[in-house]
Amino acid sequence: GAVQRYGSIVDVDTTGASRETAQQDRLDCLGVDASEKMAETDAERMEKYRSIINAVGRKYDIEPALIAAIISRQSRAGNVLNNGWGAYKTWGLMQVDTNPNGGGHKAKGAWDSEEHLCQGTEILIDFLMRIRNEFRSWTREQQLKGGIAAYITGNVKFECYKKVDEGTPGKDFSNDVVARAQWYKNNGF
Repeated sequence: GAVQRYGSIVDVDTTGASRETAQQDRLDCLGVDASEKMAETDAERMEKYRSIINAVGRKYDIEPALIAAIISRQSRAGNVLNNGWGAYKTWGLMQVDTNPNGGGHKAKGAWDSEEHLCQGTEILIDFLMRIRNEFRSWTREQQLKGGIAAYITGNVKFECYKKVDEGTPGKDFSNDVVARAQWYKNNGF
Protein backbone atom coordinates (compact mmCIF):
# COMPACT_ATOMS: atom_id res chain seq x y z
CA GLY A 1 0.00 0.00 0.00
CA ALA A 2 0.86 3.68 0.28
CA VAL A 3 3.00 3.19 3.36
CA GLN A 4 5.41 0.78 1.69
CA ARG A 5 5.61 2.72 -1.56
CA TYR A 6 6.34 6.23 -0.29
CA GLY A 7 6.95 5.84 3.44
CA SER A 8 4.52 6.46 6.27
CA ILE A 9 3.59 10.07 6.92
CA VAL A 10 3.21 9.36 10.65
CA ASP A 11 6.85 8.20 10.83
CA VAL A 12 8.33 11.35 9.25
CA ASP A 13 10.11 13.66 11.68
CA THR A 14 8.81 17.21 11.73
CA THR A 15 9.36 20.51 13.47
CA GLY A 16 6.04 21.88 12.13
CA ALA A 17 5.30 25.46 11.15
CA SER A 18 7.71 28.37 11.41
CA ARG A 19 6.75 31.59 13.17
CA GLU A 20 6.21 33.18 9.74
CA THR A 21 3.65 30.51 8.75
CA ALA A 22 1.95 30.56 12.17
CA GLN A 23 1.53 34.34 11.81
CA GLN A 24 -0.90 33.76 8.91
CA ASP A 25 -3.46 32.71 11.53
CA ARG A 26 -2.09 35.08 14.20
CA LEU A 27 -1.17 32.07 16.33
CA ASP A 28 0.84 32.58 19.50
CA CYS A 29 2.38 29.13 19.09
CA LEU A 30 4.58 27.65 16.39
CA GLY A 31 5.91 24.26 15.40
CA VAL A 32 3.70 21.17 15.34
CA ASP A 33 1.08 22.90 17.55
CA ALA A 34 0.64 25.67 14.97
CA SER A 35 0.49 23.20 12.05
CA GLU A 36 -2.17 21.18 13.87
CA LYS A 37 -4.24 24.30 14.62
CA MET A 38 -4.11 25.38 10.96
CA ALA A 39 -5.04 21.87 9.75
CA GLU A 40 -7.95 21.90 12.19
CA THR A 41 -9.03 25.36 11.01
CA ASP A 42 -9.21 23.97 7.44
CA ALA A 43 -10.85 20.66 8.43
CA GLU A 44 -14.46 21.71 7.91
CA ARG A 45 -13.74 23.11 4.44
CA MET A 46 -11.68 19.97 3.67
CA GLU A 47 -14.73 17.77 4.26
CA LYS A 48 -16.30 18.73 0.95
CA TYR A 49 -13.21 17.34 -0.83
CA ARG A 50 -12.85 14.18 1.27
CA SER A 51 -14.31 11.80 -1.32
CA ILE A 52 -12.12 13.06 -4.18
CA ILE A 53 -9.05 13.18 -1.91
CA ASN A 54 -9.66 9.56 -0.93
CA ALA A 55 -10.26 8.54 -4.56
CA VAL A 56 -7.00 10.17 -5.69
CA GLY A 57 -5.16 8.62 -2.74
CA ARG A 58 -6.38 5.16 -3.77
CA LYS A 59 -5.64 5.76 -7.46
CA TYR A 60 -2.01 6.76 -6.81
CA ASP A 61 -1.44 4.65 -3.71
CA ILE A 62 -0.56 7.71 -1.65
CA GLU A 63 -1.88 8.67 1.78
CA PRO A 64 -4.99 10.90 1.48
CA ALA A 65 -3.83 12.74 4.62
CA LEU A 66 -0.80 14.00 2.65
CA ILE A 67 -2.99 15.33 -0.17
CA ALA A 68 -5.22 17.03 2.42
CA ALA A 69 -2.17 18.57 4.11
CA ILE A 70 -0.87 20.03 0.84
CA ILE A 71 -4.34 21.43 0.15
CA SER A 72 -4.39 22.93 3.66
CA ARG A 73 -0.96 24.53 3.33
CA GLN A 74 -1.33 25.66 -0.28
CA SER A 75 -4.87 27.03 -0.47
CA ARG A 76 -6.34 26.65 3.02
CA ALA A 77 -8.81 24.20 1.44
CA GLY A 78 -9.67 26.74 -1.24
CA ASN A 79 -10.26 29.61 1.17
CA VAL A 80 -7.51 31.91 -0.17
CA LEU A 81 -8.15 31.35 -3.88
CA ASN A 82 -9.64 33.84 -6.31
CA ASN A 83 -11.65 31.93 -8.93
CA GLY A 84 -9.31 29.00 -8.35
CA TRP A 85 -6.12 31.06 -8.68
CA GLY A 86 -3.58 31.81 -5.99
CA ALA A 87 -0.65 34.17 -6.06
CA TYR A 88 2.14 33.71 -8.61
CA LYS A 89 0.04 31.99 -11.34
CA THR A 90 -0.75 28.96 -9.19
CA TRP A 91 -3.92 26.95 -9.81
CA GLY A 92 -6.33 25.05 -7.67
CA LEU A 93 -6.49 23.44 -4.26
CA MET A 94 -2.94 22.04 -4.55
CA GLN A 95 -1.64 25.22 -6.22
CA VAL A 96 -0.11 23.77 -9.39
CA ASP A 97 2.53 26.19 -10.70
CA THR A 98 1.50 27.40 -14.17
CA ASN A 99 4.12 30.16 -14.31
CA PRO A 100 6.26 29.61 -17.45
CA ASN A 101 9.32 30.68 -15.40
CA GLY A 102 8.33 28.30 -12.59
CA GLY A 103 6.74 24.86 -12.85
CA GLY A 104 5.36 25.63 -16.30
CA HIS A 105 2.41 23.25 -15.89
CA LYS A 106 -0.85 23.66 -17.79
CA ALA A 107 -3.80 23.91 -15.38
CA LYS A 108 -5.93 20.77 -15.68
CA GLY A 109 -9.55 20.52 -14.62
CA ALA A 110 -11.60 22.79 -12.41
CA TRP A 111 -9.68 24.19 -9.43
CA ASP A 112 -11.52 21.91 -7.00
CA SER A 113 -11.86 18.82 -9.22
CA GLU A 114 -10.56 15.29 -8.99
CA GLU A 115 -8.70 15.96 -12.25
CA HIS A 116 -6.83 18.82 -10.57
CA LEU A 117 -5.97 16.68 -7.54
CA CYS A 118 -4.68 13.97 -9.90
CA GLN A 119 -2.41 16.51 -11.58
CA GLY A 120 -1.08 17.84 -8.26
CA THR A 121 -0.53 14.30 -6.96
CA GLU A 122 1.27 13.26 -10.17
CA ILE A 123 3.60 16.26 -9.75
CA LEU A 124 4.24 15.29 -6.12
CA ILE A 125 4.96 11.65 -7.07
CA ASP A 126 7.31 12.78 -9.84
CA PHE A 127 9.30 14.74 -7.25
CA LEU A 128 9.19 11.83 -4.78
CA MET A 129 10.71 9.53 -7.41
CA ARG A 130 13.35 12.10 -8.38
CA ILE A 131 14.33 12.52 -4.71
CA ARG A 132 14.45 8.75 -4.30
CA ASN A 133 16.89 8.52 -7.24
CA GLU A 134 18.97 11.47 -6.02
CA PHE A 135 19.20 10.41 -2.35
CA ARG A 136 19.26 6.61 -2.33
CA SER A 137 20.79 6.46 1.16
CA TRP A 138 17.89 8.37 2.76
CA THR A 139 15.13 6.37 4.47
CA ARG A 140 11.73 6.20 2.75
CA GLU A 141 10.44 8.75 5.26
CA GLN A 142 13.33 11.13 4.57
CA GLN A 143 12.71 10.75 0.84
CA LEU A 144 9.01 11.49 1.41
CA LYS A 145 9.84 14.71 3.26
CA GLY A 146 12.35 15.68 0.55
CA GLY A 147 9.71 15.09 -2.12
CA ILE A 148 7.28 17.34 -0.29
CA ALA A 149 9.91 20.11 -0.16
CA ALA A 150 10.69 19.61 -3.86
CA TYR A 151 6.96 19.93 -4.67
CA ILE A 152 7.10 23.60 -3.67
CA THR A 153 10.64 24.49 -4.79
CA GLY A 154 10.81 22.50 -8.02
CA ASN A 155 14.33 21.60 -6.95
CA VAL A 156 15.63 18.13 -6.08
CA LYS A 157 19.12 19.23 -5.04
CA PHE A 158 19.51 19.60 -1.30
CA GLU A 159 22.75 20.12 0.62
CA CYS A 160 21.61 17.55 3.18
CA TYR A 161 18.43 16.13 4.66
CA LYS A 162 18.36 18.58 7.57
CA LYS A 163 18.22 21.49 5.09
CA VAL A 164 15.35 20.35 2.82
CA ASP A 165 13.23 23.35 3.84
CA GLU A 166 15.95 26.01 3.42
CA GLY A 167 14.57 27.21 0.06
CA THR A 168 10.86 26.78 0.82
CA PRO A 169 8.36 29.53 1.68
CA GLY A 170 8.58 30.20 5.42
CA LYS A 171 11.57 27.80 5.45
CA ASP A 172 9.12 25.18 6.77
CA PHE A 173 7.07 23.80 3.87
CA SER A 174 7.79 20.10 4.26
CA ASN A 175 7.84 20.26 8.07
CA ASP A 176 4.50 22.09 8.14
CA VAL A 177 2.90 19.80 5.53
CA VAL A 178 4.10 16.68 7.38
CA ALA A 179 2.69 17.95 10.69
CA ARG A 180 -0.63 18.84 9.04
CA ALA A 181 -0.71 15.42 7.33
CA GLN A 182 -0.14 13.70 10.66
CA TRP A 183 -3.06 15.67 12.09
CA TYR A 184 -5.31 14.71 9.17
CA LYS A 185 -4.23 11.07 9.44
CA ASN A 186 -5.13 11.11 13.16
CA ASN A 187 -8.44 12.76 12.32
CA GLY A 188 -9.90 10.37 9.81
CA PHE A 189 -8.10 10.98 6.51
